[in-house]
Amino acid sequence: MSEPLKVAIAGLGNVGVGVVKILQQHRELIADRTGREIAITAVSARSRNSNRGVDLSNYTWVDNAADLAQMDDVDIVVEAIGGEDGIALELAQNALKNSKSFVTANKAMVAHHGALLADLAQDNNVALRFEAAVAGGIPIIKAIGEGLAANQLSLVYGIMNGTTNYMLSQMEATGKSYDEILEETDALGYLEADPALDLDGIDAAHKLAILSSVAFGTKTDFDNVYIEGIRAIETVDIAYGKELGYRIKLLGITKYENGTLSQRVHPVMIDRELPIARVMDGFNALVVDGDYIDRTFYQGRGAGEGPTASAIVADIIDIARGHNGAAFFKPSHKLVDAQSVTINERQGAYYVRLHVEDHAGVIADITTSLKDANVSVETMLQKGTERDGTVYVIMTTHETRETAMKDALNRINELSSVIENPLSIRIEKL
Repeated sequence: MSEPLKVAIAGLGNVGVGVVKILQQHRELIADRTGREIAITAVSARSRNSNRGVDLSNYTWVDNAADLAQMDDVDIVVEAIGGEDGIALELAQNALKNSKSFVTANKAMVAHHGALLADLAQDNNVALRFEAAVAGGIPIIKAIGEGLAANQLSLVYGIMNGTTNYMLSQMEATGKSYDEILEETDALGYLEADPALDLDGIDAAHKLAILSSVAFGTKTDFDNVYIEGIRAIETVDIAYGKELGYRIKLLGITKYENGTLSQRVHPVMIDRELPIARVMDGFNALVVDGDYIDRTFYQGRGAGEGPTASAIVADIIDIARGHNGAAFFKPSHKLVDAQSVTINERQGAYYVRLHVEDHAGVIADITTSLKDANVSVETMLQKGTERDGTVYVIMTTHETRETAMKDALNRINELSSVIENPLSIRIEKL
């Protein structure tokens, strides 16, 4: 058997400790599967004295995580600290420059600096791996880069944030309001330390930017991802969507066609019979379209200590087997600067909820506003509200351009009968 592969772990929160647990508990299993023992040699975290439930006594403790990049008895640095910049990025750059392979679950860092890190890994002939940064327990990066490597891919979409999927599922199952479910979700510990990462779609957007690069060979381009979260979704939208045959999901959608890249994260209404519409609670799911495989579907736990740590260890095992190819499955100098397509180029149908005063002429004013913006209505429902003298007007439109829909909503919002800002949700036929 070959010499042990020596691993240093920076960050001993749930994920870092999960990596330690797997490497300790499955030591023989992993050695048998790789033909090489994987040994932890050093660890680093903010506090040395915390009780983490694992034995760290056999490992060198390093107070400054950045120092792991300089150690002679380290072949791979695992980063489980988090953060787009700061110590995590410093450690990544220095580890790669010092010819140490680097494994991370840090989606924000890869989404913003993936091309830079890929260059460093290639220049120093080491591996950069980040399976754990996207969809946790679903090996989607490996599936795209290896299992589907013979295909020209055109579309990737999916549920990339388990927290928001859980919240939308609970709103539907219980009929409770967004605020009530948010409070329960927080109590369960499902939210990121900064809840905006989940609720505003930023977490999903980080993952989408990475998947775009892996799937299409483009440079990571987080700045051109359109992002919209779930804060405006109300229980009535879920109920009315069900009545219309739809279910609301927060999806990330990336499409590459003729050198142009469309990347967007936002709530959608999709046919309730689609496989991805049936993925509930904290699960993630992803769909990948290719020219020779048509469509493939993946589902699993997207977050948590176990799935994320499992993905990190899988990357370590790949490196132990000698797999140190290009991070994005393409030489870094060949990654493409794709032309970005904005959300304004979207063409499709829309769901619209209006809260208006209940008196004669309101519907006529609404339809005039839509007509003036060249938006055609497919269905229109009128529903009672808890407030006397007001109604909800629920509409779906025929396919139209995003800019036309925005124009229509602006016109409607100026009507004196409109009580609150209109809500629109894009209807996706996937």
